[in-house]
Amino acid sequence: MNHHHDAPKLSDTLTEMGSLAPRVMRPALVVGVLALAGAIFLGMREGDHWRHFSFSWLVSFAYFLSISLGALIFLPIQYITRASWSVVVRRLAENMAMALPFMIVLILPILLNLEHVYEWAGEHRHHLTDELAAHKAPFLNSTFFLVRWVVYFAIWTFMAVFFWRNSRRQDHDKDTAITLRMENFSGPAIILFALTCSGAGMDLLMTLDPAWFSTMFGVYFFAGGFVTFHAVMTISTMGLQRSGRLEKIVSMEHFHDYGKLMFAFTFFWAYIAFSQYMLYWYANIPEETVWFLTRQSGSWGGLALVLAIGAFLLPFAGLISRFAKRNRGLMFFWAVWICIMQWFNIYWVAMPVFSPEHVSLSLLDGLCFLAVGGIWLALVVRIAASGNLVPVGDPRLEESLAFENA
Repeated sequence: MNHHHDAPKLSDTLTEMGSLAPRVMRPALVVGVLALAGAIFLGMREGDHWRHFSFSWLVSFAYFLSISLGALIFLPIQYITRASWSVVVRRLAENMAMALPFMIVLILPILLNLEHVYEWAGEHRHHLTDELAAHKAPFLNSTFFLVRWVVYFAIWTFMAVFFWRNSRRQDHDKDTAITLRMENFSGPAIILFALTCSGAGMDLLMTLDPAWFSTMFGVYFFAGGFVTFHAVMTISTMGLQRSGRLEKIVSMEHFHDYGKLMFAFTFFWAYIAFSQYMLYWYANIPEETVWFLTRQSGSWGGLALVLAIGAFLLPFAGLISRFAKRNRGLMFFWAVWICIMQWFNIYWVAMPVFSPEHVSLSLLDGLCFLAVGGIWLALVVRIAASGNLVPVGDPRLEESLAFENA
């Protein structure tokens, strides 16, 4: 339901990063670089061919990659549905998606140490049964792995640049044909995304255990990233408003929709997680259940319970009411909560391969999180600083400014 007569105007608030950019970017970069130096120092001291470092780095790289991928798919979804509510906040997603081309640098620590992370890639290959190794060798080999990642990043870069460039161009020439062009590309973009995001999730995390596979794993990876992306959008928008940017034009109505999406994809993530588990439990085939057996034994089982309650039940109950979705304090709390829980989700997926006996949270994990996160944040802010925070040329902007939930 829209009421255009009392809609806020862009002139009511700041819509550029301005002086805020260096105030965020410099500390983020300093923290990222210092944490990276600390992580490298600790990784060197471990004396395990960078194995611990690589696993810790992998967890946080997969986490921030999933957020940027969440931003990337958010764009064609908005265009293909011709959504107006999201126009005023869409540029934030464009900026997060545009970090993807630069994240190819952040995957290098994993690619350079492939044989010490993935059993199929190096000296551990002989541990695999001959039959299994032979069967999966055409897919699970270092060369094809690298080729796939070149393809993933090429497609993501093309998509991110396409939406970002066209949206920026529209800021200046106000051409509605640009919107039509992006709408037409959105269908193929969603298909390309589905294939590459699923492939990336499986390559990064599922193939850590080369004997195990799940056809639902790609969706599981996407669902976790997409709910985290909406949580990050909520936190980012609130942060910008605290600094005097996007005030009034991003209203409680928009936050209400953030809340609906966080709620919906919390449920969707849990639905995929449960479906995946239930099918393996029901079939009870030994070579398929071994992956879950490790992750529900000992302290890993404790973390699984924490995730069931903390990543699903609590945010599900916390965000179900209209009141919660329209309360800034509660929205901020649940957004931060979801971000923390989804990091632990990826940790629970990846780390049992490194430490099957028990949860091995360490300083190295924290430093790698700060390193990847600091560099990622600095990148996003640098991209955001190069233009307007709102797509001022979008033909649906007026509708977005006047948006109200029915």
